[in-house]
Amino acid sequence: MRLRKISGAVVRRLPLYLRVLEEASRDGDKELMSSQELGERAGVSPALVRKDLAWFGEFGKQGVGYDVNNLKMELRRILHLDRDIPIALVGVGSLGHALARYFRRRYATDPGFQLNIVALFDADPAKQGEVIDGLTVEAPDKIREVSRELSLRMAIIAVPADAAQDVVDQCVDAGIHLLLNFAPVKLRVPDGVHLVNADLSLELQRLAYYMRD
Repeated sequence: MRLRKISGAVVRRLPLYLRVLEEASRDGDKELMSSQELGERAGVSPALVRKDLAWFGEFGKQGVGYDVNNLKMELRRILHLDRDIPIALVGVGSLGHALARYFRRRYATDPGFQLNIVALFDADPAKQGEVIDGLTVEAPDKIREVSRELSLRMAIIAVPADAAQDVVDQCVDAGIHLLLNFAPVKLRVPDGVHLVNADLSLELQRLAYYMRD
């Protein structure tokens, strides 16, 4: 299947293109967009835009450009963002709390935002039973049961480093194979499970390199 040949780098750029198109739609005065403009707004070359999109079909017309609304809908379909995606959040410390509130409120107010946190888990008995934006925090041993009930597809891991591997194993065992990890630790996952690491401290340390005295 051709889609198997698509690199992760291409997939990472698709949401950038979608964001540009959504911003253009909100402006209300942009019906067509050239690969030059799309590339400039996304921070890549127009040739790369054309090459990336060509993996999925022919969306533009030479000399005319891309229909903004049509390409936006096609990218949503390609990224499976044309439907609600139920997500679990494991770990409701300071970061988890903030993530839960942000995602819940954006989902409620932005019709185009399909990433919906529908379940919260935390190992701390003091947090279990707490209600955050309408969701009750459950114990992690309920991940499998809740995943089955709510058809969870993704999970966000926001737990301490020493607990992250156990949480990932529980999610995988529950059939959740798309994971975003905020814990600063290298995790092991089996084939077929997609894990993305978001290490905020590492990124800030990289950014610190560019400081000038």
